[in-house]
Amino acid sequence: ALILVLLLIIFRSPIIALLPVLVIGLVSQIVNGLIAWANDAFDLNNDTSVTAMLIVVLFGVGTDYILFLMFRYRERLRLGEDPKTAMVSAVARVGEAIASAAGAVIIAFMALVLSTLGMFRSLGPALAIAVATTLVAGLTLVPAIVSLLGTKVFWPSKAWRTEPKAARFAAVGGSLGRRPGLYAAVSGGVLAILALFALGFHPNFDLTGGSTAKSAESTVWSKELLKGMPAGATQPSDVYLRADAGRTLNPDDLAGYAATLAKVPGVGQVGQPTLSADRTVADFRVTLAANPQSSAALRTVKGPLRDAAHRAAPAGTTAFVGGITAIFVDIQAAVNHDYAVVFPVAAVLTMIILGLLLRSLVAPWYLMISVGLGFAATLGATVLIFQNLVGEPGLIFMLPIIMYLFVVALGTDYNILMVARLREEAREGHDPRTAVALAVRHTGPTIAAAGLILAGTFASLMLAGNSTLTQMGFAISGRIAIVAFVMAMFLTPAIT
Repeated sequence: ALILVLLLIIFRSPIIALLPVLVIGLVSQIVNGLIAWANDAFDLNNDTSVTAMLIVVLFGVGTDYILFLMFRYRERLRLGEDPKTAMVSAVARVGEAIASAAGAVIIAFMALVLSTLGMFRSLGPALAIAVATTLVAGLTLVPAIVSLLGTKVFWPSKAWRTEPKAARFAAVGGSLGRRPGLYAAVSGGVLAILALFALGFHPNFDLTGGSTAKSAESTVWSKELLKGMPAGATQPSDVYLRADAGRTLNPDDLAGYAATLAKVPGVGQVGQPTLSADRTVADFRVTLAANPQSSAALRTVKGPLRDAAHRAAPAGTTAFVGGITAIFVDIQAAVNHDYAVVFPVAAVLTMIILGLLLRSLVAPWYLMISVGLGFAATLGATVLIFQNLVGEPGLIFMLPIIMYLFVVALGTDYNILMVARLREEAREGHDPRTAVALAVRHTGPTIAAAGLILAGTFASLMLAGNSTLTQMGFAISGRIAIVAFVMAMFLTPAIT
């Protein structure tokens, strides 16, 4: 609904407002078929969450590409070209930017195959297929439809015929062209200050906190249980002791082992072991003193509990620590691995794409540095709001990867579009400062419209009523706003 309303306001045409919905609806069916084929061919395993993410990425990327094309098409019409020629010019001029943006996004998604988490390994190729299909539709199907409709695509509005006289973006572009150093210092300084707060990021694995009402039966059960039990009673951990082949467990050893586990700092209590029928495996129910999904519980399992369980295991036995907290410990280790591997690989490949687009060895460096600064600033702003002001114990542990998934897909486009227009204006013979002024004047409205639509769409997640989706909505919409209205509009053109 938000996309439809904003497109109606921008273009005053129901045809253009419906165009993304109809095209993306068709593309989504093709994408689902291609993903199903890829799953069979390459033995990929996607869960149901892929469907929701696909819709978001398709609408985000598809709306961006259609907006980029329609704004340039309208510009060429205003210059006096006939509808057919105007579409040829629009595709020729903006097509390279769209293809480069899509290429960067596809590479970023494909880098997820390096993840140690199966969900992301399968999700990356699926999202890459979605973007590639949307790219093909954006450069073929959409131009074909608009060419057939001609100027009727703007019906009933006639505002497309003349450029607005009081163009605010012309004033902004002119000011930026005169004082690029000031704009670069202010916009970069704001991002740097926000980025400092990212150092206080604490991952939180409690995805249920704030998700249910206080009167919900599960919430009441949890509160009643914890009145007389350690906090970990809601989801106890388990220590399994397994005898080596040909041996059975000794009852005296089990009693001493349980006593050792009970002395571990952070352990609330240890239950009597449950033995398998053949007495080769014992299960010790370990109740932690802290909430099983808290940072304190993760530290207990990761350090002293696992150390004690392995060190104190009787001769001829092997110990394993399991349970939900142990799962989160292992997920955290996998996520840390992904941060160290996936992000750098994606950055290097994206730099290559930018270098090919701009025919430059210099621009990709400061563009990627600005992208990293914007990423850190968004995370810092989220830490500032939710951890420092609201008082949340931390942010959902997968928030940086979610930001990577959606914001790379929906934010890279704006920087590339602005720099591509800068290069185009420079090729026309303008000096760098005049090229900046013209680029902001002509491309600013496109980026502002796309950024407003996407940021507003993701901000609607904050209405969901639970902390997980509220954090996601704020982080993604905030990141899109930073990319569109700070980086692409000011920082990138000012530095260039």
